[in-house]
Amino acid sequence: MQKSAIILVTMLLLTPAVWAGTLAGVTMADEIVVADTTLHLNGMGLRRKLGAKIYVAGLYLEQKTNNADEALNGSGSKRFVMHYLTDKATDQRMDAAWIRGFKMNSAEIYDNLEDRLMTFLEFLGDMAVGDILECTMIPGEGTIVTVNGEENGTIEGDDFQTALLRVGIGAKPPSKGVKEGLLGNR
Repeated sequence: MQKSAIILVTMLLLTPAVWAGTLAGVTMADEIVVADTTLHLNGMGLRRKLGAKIYVAGLYLEQKTNNADEALNGSGSKRFVMHYLTDKATDQRMDAAWIRGFKMNSAEIYDNLEDRLMTFLEFLGDMAVGDILECTMIPGEGTIVTVNGEENGTIEGDDFQTALLRVGIGAKPPSKGVKEGLLGNR
């Protein structure tokens, strides 16, 4: 029996760990690979509105940070993920929230972003419980928008990438809890 226990412990120690973050029943991988680059789960945040759980967001970066400016301005690929927890995330409600978030956090460049934001919103539609939005940001290439594993298109511009991230971790995020969570401060 002792020999079996030693073999089991040895196997566990030699097996690479696959860590993951979990919040409100949503689990996200600790690491993902984007364009041959490993990104690390920086943090996860829960969006609540009137007590209802709306979504869990996750932020992946090449280098973890708890500083919003470093996350926004850091070079390299990034991914912003949203797991929806409600059927009330209609395109009308979510579109209004995205527009408000862009205007509140990137007012100085909103006019330059508006057409691309409208294209982004066309990629989304109604989101329901279990739906997953992934926005993969590759500098110089654009933001690849994927819904439930299906790539819907790419939005050009590094300025769009920064504005998109500002919605979650900018000066006026949807909630303090989302921003703190995405920055690994929850």
